[in-house]
Amino acid sequence: MPTSPFIVPTVDISPYLAEGARAHNSAECARVAAELDTACREVGFVQIVGHRIPAATVDRLTRELDEFFGLPLETKKKYRRSPSENRGYSPPVSESLSMSLGVQSNRMNDFYEAFIVGTETTEYPDLDLPEASYATNTWPGDAPSFRSAVEEYFTHAQELARILLAAFTDALRVEPGYFDAMVDHSINALKMNNYALPEGEVAFDGDATGMGAHTDFGILTILWADQVPGLQILGSDNAWHDAQPADDAFLINLGDAMARWTNDRWRSTVHRVNPPITDGQIIRRRSAAFFFDGNHDAVIEPLPGTLVDGEPGYPPITVAENIAAKVAGLKAGVKPTVALREAARVLSAR
Repeated sequence: MPTSPFIVPTVDISPYLAEGARAHNSAECARVAAELDTACREVGFVQIVGHRIPAATVDRLTRELDEFFGLPLETKKKYRRSPSENRGYSPPVSESLSMSLGVQSNRMNDFYEAFIVGTETTEYPDLDLPEASYATNTWPGDAPSFRSAVEEYFTHAQELARILLAAFTDALRVEPGYFDAMVDHSINALKMNNYALPEGEVAFDGDATGMGAHTDFGILTILWADQVPGLQILGSDNAWHDAQPADDAFLINLGDAMARWTNDRWRSTVHRVNPPITDGQIIRRRSAAFFFDGNHDAVIEPLPGTLVDGEPGYPPITVAENIAAKVAGLKAGVKPTVALREAARVLSAR
């Protein structure tokens, strides 16, 4: 009997952006919440349209990504930070995302280069926040318009993430505002990635991967990406499936925090990027992943009603602890000390 095709559902979230939708009691919002619940239970990824992020904002971001990533490698390396800081520039083959799950790699072999910015302590002057989680950003002076374009996009993505969280709250049937105290000083980050590297800068070999198999660390991720093959999602059939964004759509996926909160009722889906290779060259692919991660001190433990009698739940962990453990694997090759359920799935994938 043939299996059903793998599909990432598309959901129009515009009812949650409509005037007066804050009460979330309309039939349209209820429909959206139900569609999101199905997508989060069955796939862990969803395409969203009706998001209202201006196309001009995305176009400006991509132009500035091209300007920065087009700089000489030695120039870009001026903006590199230490492995303990999740900010600044990461050169090619300096990270291994599979190690964030404890899946051993022979070396740092993810072929992308990236630039990361995020929430800073200065945004919450009345709170005593740890610099480790809310690090000061590095901005590339060699790309003078980069900062304003990135900050514009970051603001829009942050607003969209909070709207999505409101819809997720309805989908999970917890009281409105349930997560508010867990995200009122959320660690948010934007990781901008580039896979098309100039010939001769970095040697490509068969051991290099585009971006190793991993889950995301926080609550949810908003992904803009070129409509180029490469992203693959590990389905419930334990097989890899290709996925790419539709026209004017963003790909949304859940992170570890949401999976732990729901005790895997909702899926933090394993995914990877294997950009297509033609004549030994990687076809150009760019992406920007906005991570909505939650407060550093928010405790991730099962939501009410997500555990049945005798069912084991995830042990409590703070958002910062979970992120720190996975970043240590990603950037420094330090295997997480806690066994991760996702690692077994990666190792058995076909």
